[in-house]
Amino acid sequence: MTQQGLRARKKQQTRQQISDRATELFLARGFDRVTIAEVAAAADVAKMTVTNYFPRKEDLALDLGEVYIDQLAAIVRERAPGQSALAALRDAYLTAVAAHSQLIGFSGEPFARMIADSPALTARVREFHDDRQAALAATLAAETGADPGDITARVAAAQLAGVQRVLFDEVSRRTLDGESNAEIAAALTRDAEIAFDALEPGLGNYAVR
Repeated sequence: MTQQGLRARKKQQTRQQISDRATELFLARGFDRVTIAEVAAAADVAKMTVTNYFPRKEDLALDLGEVYIDQLAAIVRERAPGQSALAALRDAYLTAVAAHSQLIGFSGEPFARMIADSPALTARVREFHDDRQAALAATLAAETGADPGDITARVAAAQLAGVQRVLFDEVSRRTLDGESNAEIAAALTRDAEIAFDALEPGLGNYAVR
């Protein structure tokens, strides 16, 4: 491994260590009751190191935010030849349900409760949803050769991301109600088919590669 590769690996390990210690504190005491200084002490790093990796406190708990924002756009960019954006997103979602993926809300009751109990975290999750929709709209425009502000791409993104948002909220609700991951997955498999089927008439032939 090159020196640059070693540095990158070390930075990722430090970032993960900070996030892990922060999450432990947040789960034990509640997000709003933990300070950045306490996270730094738990991770054995300087307070400035924490803020360099995580400029916003909320992102200490939601450290997959960047991946989440790009998730739908990435699925569309990587769809198979002949596949529509809707079909690609449907297939990817059902795969994620079967895998109990964190990116669609399978986080466990303590983590879901931590978010629900914190207005700051709840607001940050809403921002992620909004940013993800915008990223999807930009990708749909690019993939269909439309202008970046094309209304068709934005309307399609609103519907495709909106379905995902409804399903995400459903996973969270069921998690907070104490359902097991297996129970949630069974319900979401059914709900996802209903949700994506509702979009088929308008988007079934949109953004076909």
